[in-house]
Amino acid sequence: MPVRVGRKYQHLVEPSPCPCCDPRLRDFTLRVNADLSRRGFLSGIGAAAASLGLPISGTRAQPAQPTGIMFENVRIFDGSEQLTAPSNILVIGNIIAAISTAPIQSPAEISLTRIEGRGRTLMPGLIDAHVHLMFETLPQAAILTSDIGYLNVAAVKAASDTLMRGFTSVRDLGGPVFGLKRGIDQGLTAGPRIWPAGAFISQSGGHGDFRLPNDLPAQHDQFTYSERIGGAAIADSPSLVRQRAREQLALGASQIKMMAGGGVASSYDPLDVTQYTVPELRAGVEAAQNWGTYVTVHAYTPRAVRQAVEAGVACIEHGQLLDESTVELMAEKNIWWSLQPFLDDRPSAYPEGSPNRRKQLEMFAGTDRAYGLIKKYGLRTGWGTDTLFDPKAAALKGAQLTKMVRWYTPAQVLKMATADNAALLALSGQRTPYEGAVGIVKVGALADLLLVDGDPIANISLLEDPDKNLAAIVKDGKIVKLTRSG
Repeated sequence: MPVRVGRKYQHLVEPSPCPCCDPRLRDFTLRVNADLSRRGFLSGIGAAAASLGLPISGTRAQPAQPTGIMFENVRIFDGSEQLTAPSNILVIGNIIAAISTAPIQSPAEISLTRIEGRGRTLMPGLIDAHVHLMFETLPQAAILTSDIGYLNVAAVKAASDTLMRGFTSVRDLGGPVFGLKRGIDQGLTAGPRIWPAGAFISQSGGHGDFRLPNDLPAQHDQFTYSERIGGAAIADSPSLVRQRAREQLALGASQIKMMAGGGVASSYDPLDVTQYTVPELRAGVEAAQNWGTYVTVHAYTPRAVRQAVEAGVACIEHGQLLDESTVELMAEKNIWWSLQPFLDDRPSAYPEGSPNRRKQLEMFAGTDRAYGLIKKYGLRTGWGTDTLFDPKAAALKGAQLTKMVRWYTPAQVLKMATADNAALLALSGQRTPYEGAVGIVKVGALADLLLVDGDPIANISLLEDPDKNLAAIVKDGKIVKLTRSG
């Protein structure tokens, strides 16, 4: 009988003149099977074949020597108001293996890269809890009319730029990002870890409906471009919401994003519009909960948020127009509030006097009050940028973070963009796409780390210029940036 090694490993065995009649080969097969459980497939083949004198060609090289990184003399940001004493950190593979104020002995079997900290700050990689990598840097018209290949190329650059700005993890809340995530995870391109939602789910005329007026009325089962590429999913009944949510989960969504109220970027819906009904929202929530994860919703107004809370959502995105009683309800129900620090502090993408610009200004006006209510009621809070259609805005991720000192101390801001956002990512439960802890520097956590040239607690504006002030960026134990001075 022939040796059963499968197509992947068939090249490891040279053909013999008569494999069916060779008793040595039958014995070889038995010994390979015995070795599989204790030595692994390739080592089992090699050992058994060598003992029998059978020729084996094309065997793979031995595994590469394990790699590691030693950070020496760094002060660690651990979420508190002060950096730690000078410390040393050993990374082995993609895991933080040791942290000590005393010298750490280098493991003999590890190929080690040493990085001299010289008292600089080592902190967790930043986390952006609200991004749209597919839609960040191209104009809206280009996104709605361009070939998906072009959108993917732009997204690859946006992902790489995001990582080089110090953001090692993101929660992507709408867009056909599954392929980008896969390419990053396989090492085909640089980028952050992605917790994807896939297509955002919207009612007709809702915040996720970017069909043109001449696309309406829509024909039954006729999908527009944004739906066909997985950017949006239009669903107008509980059964269809359930189906669309299940589809995103099947594709790999770590959470579901639904549109529960009006928005700035969409054309059909004023901010005060409430979208979906409780049964429709609950259908999405139940589909997500059955997969062990959650629904987050786009909403600004008390009515939109209240019905979302009634339906069982776990997180509210935006919420700048909420009143105090609704915020108190969110606190009672332990709902996360993912709020973005939107202010009228940079040029707008919308013409003055346009409907979108008026909606934008109305939303901006509620940001200060929203953060005040968050602090009053102690809500669990995420931070994100939610950049759309604007490469210049995408380049200001660090500045969007640092302006949070308007409401919080620098240490609180850094904690929100690391450990707190990591807790928000963890709501995905078993749908979390990566094993291990992020957003924290501790033994056993994933090695997503930044070496900051200075003290960001004393001067958080250092993060506004990552090219200059990030001496090293490590993601998943791999150095993606190391300056000569690092």
